[in-house]
Amino acid sequence: MINIKKHTLFLIACLVLLFTLNVKAQEDGKVIDKIIGVVGGEILLKSTLEAQIVSLRSQGIIVDEKSKCEIVEEMLFQKLLLHQAGVDSITVSEAEVEGEINRRLSYFIAQIGSEKKLEQYYKKSMAEIKEEFRVIVKEQMISQRMQGKVTSNISITPKEVKEFYNRIPIDSIPQIESEVEYAQIVIYAKESKEQKNEARQRIENIRNRIIKGEDFSTMAILYSEDEGSAKKGGEIGFMGRAELVPEYSAVAFKLKNSAVSEIVQSEFGFHIIQLIERRGQKANTRHILIKIKLSEEEIVKAKNLADSIYNVIPTDTITFGDYALKYSNDEKSNKSNGLVANPATGTTTFNIDEVDPQVFYTLDKLKPGEISTPVPAQSLDGKKGYRLIKLISKTEPHKATLETDYSKIQNAALAGKENEVTLKWINEKLKSTYVKINEDYNKCGFQNQWVKTM
Repeated sequence: MINIKKHTLFLIACLVLLFTLNVKAQEDGKVIDKIIGVVGGEILLKSTLEAQIVSLRSQGIIVDEKSKCEIVEEMLFQKLLLHQAGVDSITVSEAEVEGEINRRLSYFIAQIGSEKKLEQYYKKSMAEIKEEFRVIVKEQMISQRMQGKVTSNISITPKEVKEFYNRIPIDSIPQIESEVEYAQIVIYAKESKEQKNEARQRIENIRNRIIKGEDFSTMAILYSEDEGSAKKGGEIGFMGRAELVPEYSAVAFKLKNSAVSEIVQSEFGFHIIQLIERRGQKANTRHILIKIKLSEEEIVKAKNLADSIYNVIPTDTITFGDYALKYSNDEKSNKSNGLVANPATGTTTFNIDEVDPQVFYTLDKLKPGEISTPVPAQSLDGKKGYRLIKLISKTEPHKATLETDYSKIQNAALAGKENEVTLKWINEKLKSTYVKINEDYNKCGFQNQWVKTM
């Protein structure tokens, strides 16, 4: 098996999704696929392998025939985990899948620049992208949960960590890249009563025209400010309750076919919704969205508040974290002293290349402990305002040592121990699991007995 650290696994999982969707978009539905292998009731397709190879090569990783075989074995292992999870009745909830999809999409959006750019890249709405992610992400999460069950009782002692580190040849000790931790206070401009009333009046007029007989789809194309769905007459496809914002789902699932809702307000603005069809716990709807425009006056107010916080912090006894809790509109960080979490690892440290370019430009000018002047900020759902950024810590590139990088070395040592246990588990499960591998891969020097079980 390929031994890859946790945050690299996350990036690869994201990139596989990214390139799988891109391949689908380019092939226009004309997909000719081939079966690489069958593990239990799970099928491994050649297109999935090719997507992973593309994602690795995009990171500058050379993929030769040997590493291609290693990738195939890792993917067969994932299929074995998925099969065994079915046997052991291991599942994940739709809410968990939705949360993971959003986490990965946040990573994509940070890399590509904006939600709109991601939609333009795929020529799909966010709703369509999420729906194509769904099956892949759910399978990955179930596999991870099964693997967690296999290795749940494994632990490692400080003595074992030291022994692991001492076994690494000096010229093979890994280089640790520069990392940063930062906190932020985000102040978004508030919607004025006038702007809110104006948006509501616009959508009321649109709804009245629909009620009087004008076509919902045509009105969505003409007026909806959800660019992803507007071009399709407002249709967002079949989605479950957890996939929609609460205000939207509460209304959508009560509608009868073709019925038009009253006006619904969500964090995105004002909607009117029409139910197209409902199938069990999923509903296909179309909607028209009118966003509440922000006035220049409100944006200036946000800037003034950010300026006042910046000016008072150096002489105040109240900490940056206290101000984040009181004033910051970023719900992901305001209750943790403003500390920003890395979506790829779940920790508060970022490799330099993981930081949003605009944030990095600001951080690059700071020393640890320093706070930036207010800089423009925009949320994924279009909110605008300003933020203060505080550099908490920054490390320079260096060779890993037990003193400075104990947790990383500990994780690597634990991963090695888990790998040994997992290899034994695979060979044990292969004795009772149906496996058939395409003969093109018979020459691969697999670590486990995949071919012999045919």
